[in-house]
Amino acid sequence: MWGRNVYDSISKFLQFQLTVNVVAVIVAFTGACITQDSPLKAVQMLWVNLIMDTFASLALATEPPSESLLLRKPYGRNKPLISRTMMKNILGHAVYQLTIIFTLLF
Repeated sequence: MWGRNVYDSISKFLQFQLTVNVVAVIVAFTGACITQDSPLKAVQMLWVNLIMDTFASLALATEPPSESLLLRKPYGRNKPLISRTMMKNILGHAVYQLTIIFTLLF
């Protein structure tokens, strides 16, 4: 039960982190190309990563396991850590966040 909970927590953490990092990189790169100045400076990017890492890890590390974890089948050894569904969620949320950020920026 604890092993499945840890696996799920790592998957959720990776999904959250990849979404945040994809958005931050695209905003920094696109903003630098269009406005000739990055909207996020290096120190701001570090703060975004620090805050996102801290809150995400605290939220996911404190999630207790439930009995329902034992009802599903275990994951195989060759199953990728980032599934197609997770990739769709990452890209979908990134597009949503980028739309809002670029609307505010431009």
